[in-house]
Amino acid sequence: MIGAIGRLTLLAGKQLVRHRMRTLLTLAGIAAGMFLYTAVASLQRSLEGATESDAADTTLVVYRENRFCPSTSRLPRHYEDEIRRIDGVREVIPVKITVNNCGASLDVITFRGVPPDTLLEYAPEMTIVDGSASQWKARDDGALIGRHFAARRGLTVGDAFEAAGVRVEVSGIIDSPHPQDNNVAYVHLPFLQQASRYGLGVVTQFNVRVRSAEEAESVARAIDDHFRAEAEPTFTQPEKAFIAQTAGELIALAGFTRWIGYGAVVAVFALVANAVLLVVRGRVKENAVLRTLGYPSPAIVWLVLSEGALLGLLGGGIGVVASMLALNWRRVTMGSEGIALAVEAEPVVLAIGLGLALALGLLASLWPAWVAIRRPVVESLRS
Repeated sequence: MIGAIGRLTLLAGKQLVRHRMRTLLTLAGIAAGMFLYTAVASLQRSLEGATESDAADTTLVVYRENRFCPSTSRLPRHYEDEIRRIDGVREVIPVKITVNNCGASLDVITFRGVPPDTLLEYAPEMTIVDGSASQWKARDDGALIGRHFAARRGLTVGDAFEAAGVRVEVSGIIDSPHPQDNNVAYVHLPFLQQASRYGLGVVTQFNVRVRSAEEAESVARAIDDHFRAEAEPTFTQPEKAFIAQTAGELIALAGFTRWIGYGAVVAVFALVANAVLLVVRGRVKENAVLRTLGYPSPAIVWLVLSEGALLGLLGGGIGVVASMLALNWRRVTMGSEGIALAVEAEPVVLAIGLGLALALGLLASLWPAWVAIRRPVVESLRS
């Protein structure tokens, strides 16, 4: 049984090779559709990973109430000591943020000014893959840049670059499990405050880590209650909720691209169905001969389904791999209000793309397979 299935599948492959031009054009169309679908699915998954809350999240973001851009959030640095005294707070780090574009952009550059002596203690999961922390601490204008940021801009340790009126030298390249860290440049807090004319006593936000995720809501409420009567009141959210709110334009854009992905899937389905149906209609007499020689109807059905599956799998594989290579080469990053999102082609997205292409090939071949066996043998031989 298995040997018969293998021989029929091999015959289906030979049938496709016989019509090279038609097969190549069909594969090109399928590849284009699956390329588009994979790119959209990668964008959706990257955005979900950056904004979906997790039960184990222990990071809060404290920023100025009614903030709509980093430049409008100005909090006194002395809030740090008062936040530390709130019950449930484990760590606090002041952050000054400067961006080259506050709106939605495909090339956002974000500087995060932090105290150089506390960054790595605050984020021990962050690793320096090139350069060193000592190099960074030794230079007032040194920068630790995320690996995606470095790849996108073609930067290495020792290079200098300028954006948003800030000029820095790369002291190290970092890697972090948090997507945001891989797309920004960390610089010295006093340096960025002076470079952006903020003043040494003013920061954009405070990143706060609480003792446990269960205390996050109560600690956020306590922080906002504490500063409610101050000249600069605060609004505190879990980090991923903060990203979801800040990146509203990106979420709206991603919602629209979902329809583009659906359109690509429908186009692939129609393309495979049309191609296989043309093959079946052009091979009416050949299928009749096979049935005359003793091939049962299930064998003819499998032969047609195999052609559709091969077209879907080969075309889908080309499109999915091309999308993966393009995303890794270009390092596409979308940003809004200082939030940078790198679009990555994860292995699970590639696997889903290949599975979907195979399923579309099979489903699109069902009607052509029915057409191939429903005509009487004699009528097919006379056609």
